[in-house]
Amino acid sequence: MADNDNQQGATWPTPKFLFEVDLTPTLKGIPFQEASGMDPENQAIEYRKSESPFFSTIKMPGIVKYAIISLKRGIFVNNNDFWVWRNQIAMSTVKKETILIRLLDENGKITMQWQLINAWPTKITSTDLKSDGNEIAVEAIEITHEQLLSTDASSSN
Repeated sequence: MADNDNQQGATWPTPKFLFEVDLTPTLKGIPFQEASGMDPENQAIEYRKSESPFFSTIKMPGIVKYAIISLKRGIFVNNNDFWVWRNQIAMSTVKKETILIRLLDENGKITMQWQLINAWPTKITSTDLKSDGNEIAVEAIEITHEQLLSTDASSSN
């Protein structure tokens, strides 16, 4: 297989299982089991041009809508960081953070990075408890944000 200049010699796509998250200035490099919701979507605005001879609308990009980011991880003894962060939220007061989600290669170098601007936790889901279960305890946090920026390895180092 010949090397492609656009892929800089890469012959395989990057695996998605090695990533880390910086939630706050004190919660950095946290490994998670799952991260989802990095899905920006431009809403389409439809209108009919007044002088158009066609009976159809013209579409143009409108406001960007960002999905809620969901992060899941195993629960560790004496680690309630999600709850501490969420408890800082009071009616109409929240400290919004810049969150970084970094996809890493096998050497731990950043291959892709997503930056959530003005992010804060909206929901925490604790693990379910089962006396007959044998799974690990997993908690999830949902994060809302105002902007999502994505960068590749060349601009995130």
